[in-house]
Amino acid sequence: MNSRTTNTEVDRRYMRGMEPDWQRCDEIARHHGRTFYFASRCLPRAQRQAVVATYAYCRIADDIVDTADESGREAALRSLDAWENEIAHPKHPVAIAFAVARDRFDMPEQPVYDLIAGVRMDLETSRFGNWEELRSYCYHVAGTVGLMVAPILGCKSDAALTHAADLGIAMQMTNILRDVGEDARHGRLYLPLDEIAKFGCTEHAILAGEPEPGFVSLMQFQIERARSLYASAHRGIPALDVYGRFTTLIASDLYARILSEIEANQYDVFEHRAHCSTKTKILAIPKISARFVRTSLYSPPLEIGPLDPPSGRGGTRKSFSSPEQRTYG
Repeated sequence: MNSRTTNTEVDRRYMRGMEPDWQRCDEIARHHGRTFYFASRCLPRAQRQAVVATYAYCRIADDIVDTADESGREAALRSLDAWENEIAHPKHPVAIAFAVARDRFDMPEQPVYDLIAGVRMDLETSRFGNWEELRSYCYHVAGTVGLMVAPILGCKSDAALTHAADLGIAMQMTNILRDVGEDARHGRLYLPLDEIAKFGCTEHAILAGEPEPGFVSLMQFQIERARSLYASAHRGIPALDVYGRFTTLIASDLYARILSEIEANQYDVFEHRAHCSTKTKILAIPKISARFVRTSLYSPPLEIGPLDPPSGRGGTRKSFSSPEQRTYG
């Protein structure tokens, strides 16, 4: 018997007195994830709904942590526990939409639980001693999102998941580099402490917004790391369907341009917050379209097997060995 539940069966299972609120998911994605939302417009309706529902669920988890200063750490943890419970027992309209999306596209649930674990990290630490620690954090809060959306974008190959996770990690690193100044004003610092010292910088100076001369070299090093992750992510694009390939190229290309904006601002992330304007996004489409054609015509498919079969946890949670577990340790 096919383990994937049909859309109609999913709707009957979860829509008892409350329907999935696709419109609310759409509004959350449009407001908080403009590049993500821009790219999602290239998807057919069912895929687009699933992608924005995934984003909305993850965004609400993130918002719980963002309000921890007002509500308190313990209250935030309780709210996060309640939001995690919505994975298995959805009642909130966004969580219901996310549950429908997971069933429609056979999404593994382990990355969702990994994401919640990563969000909890934000309540426990704001420092990372080395790249291994930071990469694990980036996997949990963002690489997991790549794993969630991979089946929605048509990925059917297990080995491509490492590249999907790398795209999320690359985007999270882009966020970290863009937000160094903003995070510093809130007492947060995500750059690896050993690498800060390696480039002759200090935690105190960065938090004060007055970094040492070596800060430029530190940022250049981190930007190259992020770009290598984007390059790895692109190697998995041939495993997606045609809509998934185009959407992923748009999202990754536009987000990576933030790194170029940081460079154009002379690495001043304390006075300038790099971003990709709507005009820039629109003007970039022809170049991205040409790249899409090249990728579709000339990139060989990955020689890999199928995704792991579903199993366990009430018949809905999938058996899953994440790239973080396999690769990043």
